[in-house]
Amino acid sequence: MDPLFALWVVAAFLVLAGLVGLVLPGIPGAPVLFAGLVCAAWAEGFRHVGWKTLLVLGLLGLSTYGVDLLTTAVGAKRFGASKRAIVGAILGGLIGLFFGIPGVLLGPFIGAAIGELTVRRDLPAATRAGIGATLGLLLGAAAKLAIGVSMVGLFVAVRLV
Repeated sequence: MDPLFALWVVAAFLVLAGLVGLVLPGIPGAPVLFAGLVCAAWAEGFRHVGWKTLLVLGLLGLSTYGVDLLTTAVGAKRFGASKRAIVGAILGGLIGLFFGIPGVLLGPFIGAAIGELTVRRDLPAATRAGIGATLGLLLGAAAKLAIGVSMVGLFVAVRLV
């Protein structure tokens, strides 16, 4: 097999896996996507996509982590969560990563609810905080996917110009 063709196959696989990983747990989406785009640039000897574009793509990839935590916290806050509930949502999201899809979906909810219960013993308020954190998590997944698609779009635009 031609080494150049093999590099393109690896690049395409990594880009697709990275896009999937931006939404599903278990695959570090942004780094895998970025690695795929670097492989694609490498396959062309960096003639079209150079270090400046790769730097911008890397920064976009890094931004997905901040977006993820921020949207979870904002979602909880919009539903009236306390600061402890927001911290709980973030910690629950991080701990949930170790438990696959159920952990990722339930972690922020449980963390926000527990955090809210430490401030006030109000189960309905804790439930609202958990729902807000979960909705924020889902919004974050959509935002991360949008950033990932933008990364691919930027790569293609620079490549074709």
